[in-house]
Amino acid sequence: MTTEPNNTIVYDHILVRYGELSTKGKNKKDFIKRLLTNVKNALCEFKGLTYERTHDRLYILLNGENAEAVADVLQHVFGISSFSFAIRIPSDIDKIIETGFTVAKNSTATTFKIETRRSDKHFPMISDEINRAVAGEILRNTALKVNVKQPDLRIQIEIHEQFTYVMTGRIPGAGGYPVGVGGKAVVMLSGGIDSPIAAYLTMKRGVALECIHYASPPYTSARAQEKVIELARLISRYQGRIRVHIVPFTELQLAIYQNCDESYAITIMRRMMYRIAERIAQDCHALAIVNGESIGQVASQTLESMGVINEVTKMPVIRPVATMDKIEIINLARKIETYETSILPFEDCCTIFTPKNPVTKPTLEKAQKMESRFSFTELLEQCVKNTTHIDVYPKTGEQDDQDLF
Repeated sequence: MTTEPNNTIVYDHILVRYGELSTKGKNKKDFIKRLLTNVKNALCEFKGLTYERTHDRLYILLNGENAEAVADVLQHVFGISSFSFAIRIPSDIDKIIETGFTVAKNSTATTFKIETRRSDKHFPMISDEINRAVAGEILRNTALKVNVKQPDLRIQIEIHEQFTYVMTGRIPGAGGYPVGVGGKAVVMLSGGIDSPIAAYLTMKRGVALECIHYASPPYTSARAQEKVIELARLISRYQGRIRVHIVPFTELQLAIYQNCDESYAITIMRRMMYRIAERIAQDCHALAIVNGESIGQVASQTLESMGVINEVTKMPVIRPVATMDKIEIINLARKIETYETSILPFEDCCTIFTPKNPVTKPTLEKAQKMESRFSFTELLEQCVKNTTHIDVYPKTGEQDDQDLF
């Protein structure tokens, strides 16, 4: 522990608490290993950091790096329940008392509480005895008072065999599972509000993602594609690098509108998108398709529509926002900072060609009849063949060729 000239405490560690990993039994070791990899990747710009993992904690030694800057990045890593700035000291009761007192003395609080967690059961004092010893030193030498229910200052002490960690405060983590432990999926990323939220919620369950975007130039603008790339950059904070597959959809989309009844155009278009998504997913070894469909929100998202559209693929389709209402989705979009980008007025291929009266209860027989009117197989093949990709990073200009997932 050190203090700066103004007597403020300088924390030398960040103690990371695992999220749902505590429930994973025999898989826990693999989950912790993946979490450590993800944390290192997220914090790669901080060259001085070193790491130590145990079965129930991850310790990050700051080595002079800016603790607040590290914390800003760490809050976007899934698999973390919470974390705290910490001071590491020897597991000696005199040193523990001294450090607890120094922390209290340098705070602006008027009330405090001591909370001890004794991982080393061979330590000669139990948790309550440690609490009383540290609190006694603070009460004798400061004007602070004890408040066990709502203290201004909460001093947390974790005692291990060799070292003890003294902390104040607990910063919430992103929760969930480490990205990558649940395999990989592809997300159909439009420029709207819903699909980035679907991506975020899927990554939170430990699934790594690649994105698919359907572009229809010249009907969709370069600005629309730039908007999607920016959305991908915003959600890449939770994964690291994220790949965006850009599908040239113009010719196939025009063929749909030339050969199919207008009311069925969206249904047929979505069926084609699912076929393409399945092919791309297979090529990148993904196990599922993710999208931002919400039940009943638009004509193509009724249960009847979903059933007819889903029929073209055998791959699992995950709809994380299916039962959320628009207000819930918007609130989450604001929280993860995608909302302002999503509402930029650059339309994607789904909104530009929206028919006046789309069918809300399509039938499979009619959809297949519409598709039999034109030869779409070759057009699908051209879409897949001419798909390009862009690797997007949380920070503009980052370059890293490492395959993360």
